[in-house]
Amino acid sequence: MEYRRFGKTEENISVITLGGMRFKNGWNPPRAHLPAESVRNCIEITRQALKLGINHFETAHGYMKSENLYGVALKELRAPRESFKMMSKGAPMTGEETRTLVEEQLTSLKMDYLDFYGWHGINNEERLNAAIKPGGPVEVLHRLREEGLIRHIGFSTHASLDIILQALNTDLFSFVNLHYYYFFQRNLAAVRLAGEKDIGVFIISPNEKGGMLWNPSQKVEETCHPLTAIEFNGRFCLSHPEITTLSMGIHEPKHFSQNLSILNGEKRASPAIHEIQAKMDAPLSKISGLCTLCAECLPCPEEINIPEVLRFRNLLQAYDMVDYGRFRYNMFEGEGHWFPGNFASKCTECGDCLPRCPEKLEIPKLLFDTHKKLFDRKAWAKNQLFHCAVLIAKFLRKFIPGLT
Repeated sequence: MEYRRFGKTEENISVITLGGMRFKNGWNPPRAHLPAESVRNCIEITRQALKLGINHFETAHGYMKSENLYGVALKELRAPRESFKMMSKGAPMTGEETRTLVEEQLTSLKMDYLDFYGWHGINNEERLNAAIKPGGPVEVLHRLREEGLIRHIGFSTHASLDIILQALNTDLFSFVNLHYYYFFQRNLAAVRLAGEKDIGVFIISPNEKGGMLWNPSQKVEETCHPLTAIEFNGRFCLSHPEITTLSMGIHEPKHFSQNLSILNGEKRASPAIHEIQAKMDAPLSKISGLCTLCAECLPCPEEINIPEVLRFRNLLQAYDMVDYGRFRYNMFEGEGHWFPGNFASKCTECGDCLPRCPEKLEIPKLLFDTHKKLFDRKAWAKNQLFHCAVLIAKFLRKFIPGLT
């Protein structure tokens, strides 16, 4: 295993993080009910991770059973507390809620302290302001750090670049969890700013959100050869010295080998990697109507996330990434602040975006075309049902005392 310093936290953690979002049946409420199959799965995966030298585990209060599963698994494995670092996250909206939530999470994890605590989802200006307001959640997290319940404070984000930069510039955080991959490089400025400020950088979901890389299109597979898509993307991310670790949602033993393939010491920036990246870059230059993702077209009166829709179009045109495009596109109108935006079919052809586009793209035409190719009513309905179930579980937990 390879390890890197996690910014100003001064903690050395493995470049692969075991993400706790995908354990078997982990999203089925109630959170404290742990089926034997789920417990066995978490124990098996955590045992193998420790054996391989993975020393950083990640979870969140929002991941339903995950904290409770880790708590049981790590006690069952009798893992010495100093042998691993635990990150959890939460999104308390007031200072009063913060201590209660953190204490609940520590109880679920069966731990006395958390190495890393991230305010979960600084995804827009409203949530940034709620997190950092005087007397608010982040201020209370700093008090908990002084008391020893938390060692380092950071945040996770799915926000636009400008919001991420604002959050980094508050100087309240020691690490950030964000999206940055070969197929999504829009947050490079945030990665660089974090490096300048010595803020640790944790990459969210490089294999799934980064392109469904365990199931690449034939064109991606052929262009990445002799590396796999997972290898190429992982080494691309780790070629940035600012980046410390990549979260892998491993939930089957067979997943370890494909993720361990990203390990390559200091050879990530080798000529061979540059050659593959040049091959990967080439198809983009051949796209008619390439969107450069500058975001000058925003805001859209119909709240369409134009750059993201056109990013999916870029990937479809350049790499035949149909499955990934459908997977992500059909999350619109169902994920709230985690993935904001309406479907491109809501475009009214008002023309507001056209004079702002430096590439002079026919944006409405491209939006309609992309919607036609990627919208999948069944996938959208499935996403809606899942999120309704999660919201119902949260509602019941809030209004029925003692329900976990």
